[in-house]
Amino acid sequence: MIRVASDAPASGPPAPAPCRLRAAPVRATGHPASFVLTASILVALLAASGAPTPLYPLYQDHMGLSALDVTVVFSAYSLALLLALLTTGALSDHLGRRPVLVGALVVEAAAMLLLASADGGGPLIAARVLQGMATGVATSAAGAALLDREDPRRPGRSALTNSIAPVAGMAAGVLAATLLVRFAPAPAVTVFVLLAVVFVAQAIAISFTTETAHRRPGALRSLRPRLSVPPTTRRALSVVGTGVVAIWALSGFYSSLGPALVRLVAPHAPQAAGGMIFFVLSATATLAVWMLRRTAPRAMVIGGCLSVLPAAILMLVGLHGGGLPTLYCGAALAGVAFGAVSQGALRMILPSRDEQGGAATVASYYVLSYLSMSLPAIAAGAATQHYGLGTTSHACAVAAALLSVAALAVLAATRRGR
Repeated sequence: MIRVASDAPASGPPAPAPCRLRAAPVRATGHPASFVLTASILVALLAASGAPTPLYPLYQDHMGLSALDVTVVFSAYSLALLLALLTTGALSDHLGRRPVLVGALVVEAAAMLLLASADGGGPLIAARVLQGMATGVATSAAGAALLDREDPRRPGRSALTNSIAPVAGMAAGVLAATLLVRFAPAPAVTVFVLLAVVFVAQAIAISFTTETAHRRPGALRSLRPRLSVPPTTRRALSVVGTGVVAIWALSGFYSSLGPALVRLVAPHAPQAAGGMIFFVLSATATLAVWMLRRTAPRAMVIGGCLSVLPAAILMLVGLHGGGLPTLYCGAALAGVAFGAVSQGALRMILPSRDEQGGAATVASYYVLSYLSMSLPAIAAGAATQHYGLGTTSHACAVAAALLSVAALAVLAATRRGR
């Protein structure tokens, strides 16, 4: 059993989800201001996670970072967030939502200031590790607080917010950073100072809200990660796991090396164009989560895996004369795949509400997801060093397509085996 897990929403987000064991709430409250504040924390956290993407070309130009360095900076955040989810996901059940959120937001603000003052690869990695840990802690507590504040007059509001807020936050963060790169002085400083101010303001505001969970003993014991896949989950995870690997690895490629890919295809394009490619992916993922929220989960996974194939083809066409419009269309289809497969896969593997094991199930899913995002990104960075970004992009597109075909084959075989 794992200590990190979740009453994950029925439609899980393709981004950090609240992972924890539900504590008995002090009282259910659907107060609009508190709910909106908590939702804004999730949006801001994921906006901060996406904000560095448009800045990677600046870091490469001014700090002399290589493609491998960039992917390590990117992956440091994901791996630190995963570690936080595995160790602190149940912490707010013991200490309360409010103190955990306040502490995590203060640490998040400190990470933003470290990013603003970073002058090399080492400081960037340290800041991203701190940011990943704080984001993991805060997303668990914020997601739990949203579920505690479910309004009985509006059932499902918390689940939908938990699904939409992370991907919408990533899109907003990338867009804001891209605009600052284009128009603001010292964009690598400005964006993180602004985010630090937002996190401090949220920490102050959340300290005045009503606590929604009883304090209870066992906080230190809850930090021990123990991961296992419940038997009821293993079959479902084996069916959708290949598709999950495909879309998270493709997303990791776009979010770490996407700006460099834009520079390769269109060397004279404005610098802001690089950040827009991941904005396109995360924005279409947001739309996919919303538009497909009532679709059958298996159909979502199949449709998402099918979307990877033209997405990979468009990436290759963009590299061979198609230009930026083709590249952006490929990123948009990758975003549709990301939103559809992530949401559908979580809904397929989650046990029913009267079964045990939801916590371990969600934790297992995110272990697979974030490893699929981080490790291939590092491998892509290393391959770029040796073989060039063009060759690496071809390999990534083909690998994503083959994984999606394999996932479709498994889905078809299990359908026939029923």
